[in-house]
Amino acid sequence: MRAPSRLTDIDWEAWRPHDTATLLFVLDGDRVLLIRKKRGLGAGKINAPGGRLEPDETPLAAAVREVEEEVCVTPFEIEARGTLRFEFVDGYRLQAHVFVAGGYRGEPTETDEAVPLWFARSELPFSEMWADDALWLPRVLGGEIVSGRFIFDGDAMLDHELTSATVAPP
Repeated sequence: MRAPSRLTDIDWEAWRPHDTATLLFVLDGDRVLLIRKKRGLGAGKINAPGGRLEPDETPLAAAVREVEEEVCVTPFEIEARGTLRFEFVDGYRLQAHVFVAGGYRGEPTETDEAVPLWFARSELPFSEMWADDALWLPRVLGGEIVSGRFIFDGDAMLDHELTSATVAPP
């Protein structure tokens, strides 16, 4: 079977991820807490803290646990902001739940998994991030809920589809 290079090559109704993971963007005023990953998928890249769900763990619980493990802070005022589905041409499939936290307790600290980095929302390092981040992250930080599907060949994004909706004000 030929590796998919277009979204239309995939039966998305039957699509199931190998792994389900989280990304949680901690906000502090105009700043966003990101990490430089030290290991695993995307090692060396800048991304949000996050990782794979453990058995019987909810996406929200996994998001909080991963932030605590990776950068030693506890996020709060957490909102779900979307779901992203990734198909890699090597056959790996990943679904990511995206969250934003309005606050945190603790001091971001480097661990064996990640180096914490603060960036102004207007100065995000997209050249050091996954290619899809530039498409959806500004929307998420702007208050939208996103849904995306992406095909990657290693670091190269081959195709994508992204939809978003504005979150209703409280």
